[in-house]
Amino acid sequence: MPSSKREQAQTDRRLVSALTHACETAKAEMPGFCWLTHEVDYAAFPASLQVVWVFDTLADKNATLARGLVERMIGLTVEALDDAQVSLSNAAAHVHVDCEEQCLRENAGDWQQRIKRKYARRG
Repeated sequence: MPSSKREQAQTDRRLVSALTHACETAKAEMPGFCWLTHEVDYAAFPASLQVVWVFDTLADKNATLARGLVERMIGLTVEALDDAQVSLSNAAAHVHVDCEEQCLRENAGDWQQRIKRKYARRG
C-alpha cells in the first residue's frame, strides 16, 4: 500500500498511464468499446482496485462477452497493472464490464454514483 499521499499520486499516475494504453488497444480491437476507468481505496490497496470496461450499448457489451473477449480485457488489465508495478493475486475478480446504456437507465448517466455503488470495495 502506498503510504503517503505523494506515493498514492505516483501510483495513480502510473495506473492511469498504463490503463490508457490498454484502453486505446481495446478501442482498436473491440467494437463498441468506449472507455475504462478504475476505482481504488488506497487504505486497502491493491485489494480495493477495480477496473471497469465500458461499452456503448448493452448489445455491444453482450456481443463482446459472447465472443469471449473478457479474457482479452483481463489480459490487457494485467499487462497495464504490470506496467504500473501493481500486482493482484486474482485480476479477474477486479475487472468488470459495463455499458453506457445500463448506466443511463439505472443511474441516470451518473457514472461516479454507479461505480461507487456497484464496484467499489473499501478497506
